Amino acid sequence: MSETAVASEKQPIRTPQPQPEAEELYRRWIAFLDDEFTRHQAAERRAEIVRDQLFQLYLGRPHGGKLNFTLTSELPLNVLQLSLDPANITLEAGHYPDVDRERFARSKPLLWFWIMFDRSPIGLNHWLGIRLRCMLGRHLFARMGKGVRIDHGVELIFGYNLSIEDGVIIRQRALLDDRAEIRIGQGAVIGNYARIYTHTHDKDDYDKVIFAKTDIGARARVGAHTVVLAGTQMADGTIVGPKERPIIKTANVLVRTDSGPGTTPSPMTYHLCPLVT
Repeated sequence: MSETAVASEKQPIRTPQPQPEAEELYRRWIAFLDDEFTRHQAAERRAEIVRDQLFQLYLGRPHGGKLNFTLTSELPLNVLQLSLDPANITLEAGHYPDVDRERFARSKPLLWFWIMFDRSPIGLNHWLGIRLRCMLGRHLFARMGKGVRIDHGVELIFGYNLSIEDGVIIRQRALLDDRAEIRIGQGAVIGNYARIYTHTHDKDDYDKVIFAKTDIGARARVGAHTVVLAGTQMADGTIVGPKERPIIKTANVLVRTDSGPGTTPSPMTYHLCPLVT
């Protein structure tokens, strides 16, 4: 038997807040980092800033002092300390032949900070994380709008090919494959574990990579676990979700219909329906 869940959109918004003392400290830290990344554009200096911050987050002490490479018992600690420095890190994106080396050199320290903050002991601090990622986005992305919310674990490739408009929500573990341009329009929502691609492979020659701009229209909705292929142009207000579980908006109510017992939604197929206003 199919089931229908109905949830009203007209619910009061509750924003969890840290204690005032903690909020003031969080804001000071983000403002300090924002100022540092604004004043320092060189890859080497940005790497030093990120290294120093990660030392504090992971080891609880400032960077400094000589490493002891002679004791095998300290090798894991040495590896950890060296890996907190973006200068010692290689990212998958750096291997791509289409990478802009100069731009990526400036972005890599901030990409590493983005990744390592989310994996740190404070990475799940929701209030802090949203604001830190927005700050980093202003230095990473081609455009970063106001009132954007990016949740924990969102994956980027280069960062510099992303344009995110005002009021966008990107939920946890989404992938933004910005090897080519991705534009996410005002008020759009990208669901958990969604994949937004800008590259594909030639059907006759898999080694040939094809790039295409992907555009997510204003107020569009990309459902959880949905794959949006390279070159997709989603119109304003479009909803994309797994075909077996269409999501339909009628008036001010969201209706999600299960396809029945024993059915596993496929993330590789979609149902498209226009937003009813």
